[in-house]
Amino acid sequence: MRTRREVLGDAHVDRAVAATTEFTAPFQDFITRYAWGDLWSGDGVDRPTRSCLTLAILASTGCEEEFSMHVRAAVGNGVTPAEIREVLMHVAVYAGVPKANRAFALAQKVLDEVQTP
Repeated sequence: MRTRREVLGDAHVDRAVAATTEFTAPFQDFITRYAWGDLWSGDGVDRPTRSCLTLAILASTGCEEEFSMHVRAAVGNGVTPAEIREVLMHVAVYAGVPKANRAFALAQKVLDEVQTP
């Protein structure tokens, strides 16, 4: 849970926890243990690299809500807008221009929000 909070922020995690139901509780436990406990807490690659990988996968698969959330997390992990742009250029070549085009629009919206004082 510590890593999940460090990457996504307390507000996001608090909303997810508050929205947990009897039906979704096992899934919340699963992602906290495996995505945040094992994967994101591992020492195989650094957090900025994990963020870039996550952005590429989410953009390529069209997971828009998760993508936007992870753009914000990537910035918090030290990924620059220029690096996010490079990730999305790779998405355009390897997953398709329409997916990258949509991801650029979503990323720009988030970048505008996080860069505004």
